[in-house]
Parts: sequence; C-alpha cells; structure tokens
Amino acid sequence: MIKVLIVDDDFMVAKVHAGFIQRTPGFTVVGAAHTGAQAIAETGRLRPDLVLLDIHLPDINGLDLMHRLREVAPELDVLVISAAREVETVRKALRGGIVHYLIKPFSQADLQERLEHYRSAYHGLDSAKDVAEQSDVNRVFGLDRVLGLDRPQRPLPKGCSAETLKLVESALAGAAGDLSAAEVAEQLGTSRVSARRYLEYLYDEGALEVRLKYGVGRPERRYVVKGR
Repeated sequence: MIKVLIVDDDFMVAKVHAGFIQRTPGFTVVGAAHTGAQAIAETGRLRPDLVLLDIHLPDINGLDLMHRLREVAPELDVLVISAAREVETVRKALRGGIVHYLIKPFSQADLQERLEHYRSAYHGLDSAKDVAEQSDVNRVFGLDRVLGLDRPQRPLPKGCSAETLKLVESALAGAAGDLSAAEVAEQLGTSRVSARRYLEYLYDEGALEVRLKYGVGRPERRYVVKGR
C-alpha cells in the first residue's frame, strides 16, 4: 500500500483530496498537514511514500518545502497539486524532481489517473527488476502513451475506437512535422471532423501540442507530438 500525506492549507480541500485518494486502489492517506512546519513534522513521523503538495502555504513556499521534506525523507516522492499556473513555477517544480503537476481545480478521475501512473511506473520500476529496460524508463516518463504503447485511461469520445486512435498516433509519430486534421483525415481515409476529434482527445491527454498557422480567416490548428 502506497502511503500518502496531503499538504494543503485548506482543510476542506485536503479532505476532498483524501476522499479521492482513498477511492484509488493501492493508496492510503496516512495524514494531512496545513502548514510547512506541520508537513515536516508529519513526514518525519509518518514516513509517507508520496506527498500531495500545494505550493501556496501560509509559512513557506511549497517548492522550498519540497527540499526540506527530502532532507527528512530522501526517498520521498512529490506530486504537486496547485492553482499556480506560472510557467516558471512549473519549471522549478520539474527541476525539483516531482512526479507530476496537477493544476486545480481537477476531478477525481484526473487525480486517479496520475496516481495510477505513479503506481505502475515508479513503483513498478522499483520492484520489478534489478536492471531497467528502455520500455521501463519510457513508462516512468510517460512516453509509452505518446508512442501508443499504452491506452489512455479516460474513455474515448463517443463514436471513436481504440484502433483508429492507434492509427492517428502512428500518423503523428511518423510525420516529419506538424499535421492538420485535414492531413490526418486524408492519410487515414476518414472525415476531417472525425480526425479532429481524435487529435483534440490526444491534445487534452497531454500527448500533443497545438501550433496555430495564420492565414486568411480562422487560424488552422496543427498538431505535433509533444516535445518534438
């Protein structure tokens, strides 16, 4: 069982998040803290595996607290849950070695998806074998989903199929650059509206980036695998 400590200054928000976690198989909430000082004390006392960490705390910035917590528990993993949207804040969190960054407000499904990925990827890597394969590393960094090696957990839009989604992913993976919905539709022999539905789904899942091409009329949305 993965032990989770929730660190959030809002008592009710922490309680809601605890309910989300308790409904996720394989996880248990061992405690909650509402200040940085409490978080340090509870980390030392409870020895959680994972901290759900808010950035806006009354006595310390959450990202500064993250380093303090790891002084207490060096193996601690951190999943940031925050309303902070500043790009520099996200970058600083990533440099600090977080496992994910989830922006408030979010749904139970959003949090459960991140927790399930953490359980299968990070904990699977710890316990499965002594030597990691590239596929194990891909899973930790989320590349399995981008490369079509793992199906997204969120249900597909009505009328969409996993088989066609895989073809859309393959078209994007094999493209030299970005593609429009019309170009994907032409490759797959489907309608532009249908192709757009799959592309927007992958964009919402975080697998794609959108680039706008400006011309006459409304700008064209063009899609590319994230990080390319």
